[in-house]
Amino acid sequence: MAAYPLRMAMLPIGLTSLREIRGMDCYYVDKTDHVRRLVERGKYYFLSRPRRFGKTLLVDTLQKLFEGSEELFRGLAIHDGWDWSACHPVVRLDFSGVGHFDSPDGVRGAVEAQLAATERRAGLEPG
Repeated sequence: MAAYPLRMAMLPIGLTSLREIRGMDCYYVDKTDHVRRLVERGKYYFLSRPRRFGKTLLVDTLQKLFEGSEELFRGLAIHDGWDWSACHPVVRLDFSGVGHFDSPDGVRGAVEAQLAATERRAGLEPG
């Protein structure tokens, strides 16, 4: 019996970026067919799932999809049914590192700071 080296893909524990997962040859459960249905059928969604259940990865996947990062979706269910010629700007607000808010003004300040940073990255004048 010949011995063959086993090639083991990594588990993407702690990874929340589709680019990292696809680039590092990690195991990935393709849920992009569900993502396509969400985009086509719905208007608003509230994502309520416990910690460590993939919310950040789902949001990252949506971001990369709307930004037109076609190379990340090759071989996945959504690839052939998506219009890759249309790219859309994505504004992503992240409150994971902000901590706890004591007032509505704290939330407003965090949102305004993230929007200003998004404007700067896009080369726009904050306003």
